[in-house]
Amino acid sequence: MCGIAGSINLAKIPLEKIYPFMAHRGPNDSGSFYEMSKGGLISLFHARLSIQDLSECGHQPMQKEEAVIVFNGEIYNHKDLRNELDCEFKSSSDTETLLALYLKYGMAFLEKLDGMFAFAIYDRKKQKVFFVRDRMGKKPLFIYQDKESLAFSSELNTLLCFKKLQIDYEGLKFFLQSGFFYHDGTPYLNCYSLPNASYGEYDLCNHKLSIKPYFNLLDYYLRPKITDEKEAIKECEEILIQSLKRRIESSDLEVGAFLSGGIDSSLIVALASKIKPNLRTFTISFSGAYDESHLAQITAKTYGTNHTTLKITPNLKNDVEKILQNYGRPFADSSAIPSFYVAKEAKKHLSVVLNGDGADELFGGYRRYVGHLLVSKIKPFGFLSNMLPSPKEKKSLYNYFYRLLQMAKAYQNDFLAYYLLATTDIFCGYFSFENSYNNDFQKELTEIFNAPLSKLSQMLYLDSKNLLLSDLLPKMDIATMANSLEGRSPFLSKEMVEFAPRLSDDLKIRGKTTKYLLRKLAQIHLDKEIVNAPKRGFEVPLKQWVNYELKELIMDRLSDSKIACDFLSKEEIYNLCFKGEKYGEEKRAKMLWSLYALEEWYAYYLKR
Repeated sequence: MCGIAGSINLAKIPLEKIYPFMAHRGPNDSGSFYEMSKGGLISLFHARLSIQDLSECGHQPMQKEEAVIVFNGEIYNHKDLRNELDCEFKSSSDTETLLALYLKYGMAFLEKLDGMFAFAIYDRKKQKVFFVRDRMGKKPLFIYQDKESLAFSSELNTLLCFKKLQIDYEGLKFFLQSGFFYHDGTPYLNCYSLPNASYGEYDLCNHKLSIKPYFNLLDYYLRPKITDEKEAIKECEEILIQSLKRRIESSDLEVGAFLSGGIDSSLIVALASKIKPNLRTFTISFSGAYDESHLAQITAKTYGTNHTTLKITPNLKNDVEKILQNYGRPFADSSAIPSFYVAKEAKKHLSVVLNGDGADELFGGYRRYVGHLLVSKIKPFGFLSNMLPSPKEKKSLYNYFYRLLQMAKAYQNDFLAYYLLATTDIFCGYFSFENSYNNDFQKELTEIFNAPLSKLSQMLYLDSKNLLLSDLLPKMDIATMANSLEGRSPFLSKEMVEFAPRLSDDLKIRGKTTKYLLRKLAQIHLDKEIVNAPKRGFEVPLKQWVNYELKELIMDRLSDSKIACDFLSKEEIYNLCFKGEKYGEEKRAKMLWSLYALEEWYAYYLKR
């Protein structure tokens, strides 16, 4: 796992200037490459976290014949793919495998890869640069482009080394409205994420970049459905075992696993323990709110893992600014805080961990999916939400039905409002932020909600293209890489993301039961208490943080707002800060947190 960066036709930057902004992603080695091409100076930079081929042979940028690569990620099936290649290798690294595959197949080789990756290949002979990102967007790749130059990097803070980027205020409006950036975008003009499951082809002769998909998740949702439960359980288990085997055996360092009390991580540990006995597992004991150590101990004991409970007492006042500014853009998901601390503690023990990312979005793990299926039945009663008081407690049954009524009302005429109510639900009902991104997102939502898909498939697909891509995966990438830790996600393997969309709805949601197929698989391997436990995420005590631990920091930032005041009036900000009774307590906490995240990002931007 690494950090990559580079530029085309921009001023030469020494490695010593850029590496400090990449070092956390790759503390073991660094390298640079410079060459004058037809399109101007090519600069490539790399920061290496050594996981595969720990020797110097894995050094990057790496060259093979006329191709030069900088690569961030892991190709878990690269040893199998080497068997297709009739050439000599100087290393055992997956980076060299990528170069050899490219030289033999061109970009057609991308369809073969199982992994998480973002990389750039400079082809001297063709005078082109190719940019690539993995199927689900697990690894980031940000690109700045103007008429005759381009810069790219794994993180936005690194990208600022190349050029002073200008703020995209329309993009920030979308962030405030939704809680994420559209399709994993950025707060800067002419700066965007390379779309997941795509590659960009940059022609150095005419400075044009064309982007082409090599995988389309929607195609798999449109395919005939798998309906046989026994066969589905068997295939799911086989794919998960294969995914785990690849992710464990492809590392030259010890691989451990995060173990919560949930089904996803518990299944991973149960099956991984059969591949790697005495697997090291880690559970969070997060003071103040988050403790699943009891349920985790059950699985750890059953499978004889080398188990550690990470007891975390956060020092929020000292750490929150750094944690938020790591993202290089405003980040509204408050679970970024425990994610950072978990990664920090786990890194003290090892450098590679397995996690359960992606299972909820592929197999129907959220309670709101059940609500989504109910909305059409209660549409006539949506108007009642206008007559009811805002809920005070997030986990209450009242809050659940209140949001269902709000969703039922919106579903009749506003897909954008409906989707945000069903997912992030930050400023909904209090403030609106009209912007140009609304049209693109509204168009996408309208197309999917009118597509020949079941209601459940519609929501699962949209969540994979939005929440997973723009929130959950960036959260884990930054949290782990800020601590030089690699997180591997078996549920996001090539085979799994081709399998899960083809499952029939009743193998995902059955009645009120979420994640039905995984629960049936879990019954084979896990204790009943874990199988029947309700879904829990990183439930942080945000309301307590806003009202107590972080109150002074948040109020100081917002009372002297430098950018939030461009979107809300000073009176509205004041009311949020000091007249909290006007809002639901949970909603107010989420709104204040989003505005605070915006201010922290802007403070860092001004310093750069």
